Amino acid sequence: MRKGAALAIAAFSLATLAGCSGTGQDNTSESGNAIAATYAVVTHSAQGDAFWDRVKSGAEKAGSDYGATVTYSSDPDPAKQSQLIDNAVAQGVDGLVISMANPDGLEASVEKAVAAGIPVVTINSGIERSAEFGAFTHIGQSESVAGAAAGKEMKELGITKAICVLHEAGNIGHEERCKAAASTMGGTVENLQVDGTNDAEVKATIKAKLQADPTINGILALGAQFSIDAVGAVEEADSDAKVVTFDLTEDVIDNIQSGSILFAVDQQPYVQGFLGITALYLNSINGNVIGGGEPVYSGPAFITKDNVDTVSEFAKNGTR
Repeated sequence: MRKGAALAIAAFSLATLAGCSGTGQDNTSESGNAIAATYAVVTHSAQGDAFWDRVKSGAEKAGSDYGATVTYSSDPDPAKQSQLIDNAVAQGVDGLVISMANPDGLEASVEKAVAAGIPVVTINSGIERSAEFGAFTHIGQSESVAGAAAGKEMKELGITKAICVLHEAGNIGHEERCKAAASTMGGTVENLQVDGTNDAEVKATIKAKLQADPTINGILALGAQFSIDAVGAVEEADSDAKVVTFDLTEDVIDNIQSGSILFAVDQQPYVQGFLGITALYLNSINGNVIGGGEPVYSGPAFITKDNVDTVSEFAKNGTR
């Protein structure tokens, strides 16, 4: 990684950590600004995804800080996710935080919520369609920017032929990451669809691909737990492929420290959940629109062996 890029990334990470620390210490409930509101968080997460566990934790912490009730539900099927949104609207929630991995599948439900006068914030996925559907802000990262940055770093690592592991079928944000990485890496990037609900199958699929094509020298995982599957596949296939990933967990940090994973692109899921609820809260009590109508970026930041120790303790707490 370039020295300048590493310094910029480290500065971004430290600034973000400082900002999160300050927010967490401000007990808004005790200051008299508690709000008797119920906010619903509805995402496209499958069960057992560590990334979304952090989103949920961030949202619940914000709700606790502000005295609001926060409910969390999810389904990777856009039709079922739409039903969860419709249910929240029928229950008369005071605000919605929604991830839109498949915007077309959610359009009617999101617009119905807005028409009912319920403030909507989108997080993580759907940045391009968020305002169109009536959400007043989006919190996340630009997948094309993040993917392009990952591709540049992969090029610097000498990766010339890579697979991009897609663990959520139909997630347009993930497809954007792969496409953008391919545009900047300068070599060949092939998408590899896997079943993200079955880690054993993910590892087996990656292993089979590596054994079938020994010229593959890079693996871009799009989620933390799948990078661990990739590390296992590399070992079992006796491959020299370098593993890089999106997102961060304690396991990923351990593998970065050992050199099995060379970098992680961190979009800070805890921040997405926390700021999603914060945006609704501030809009409720003071009419604020975080971002002034523009997206609020939670990433990307790059975590490497050079700066991993600055975030390791937070990962152990489940907030990074």
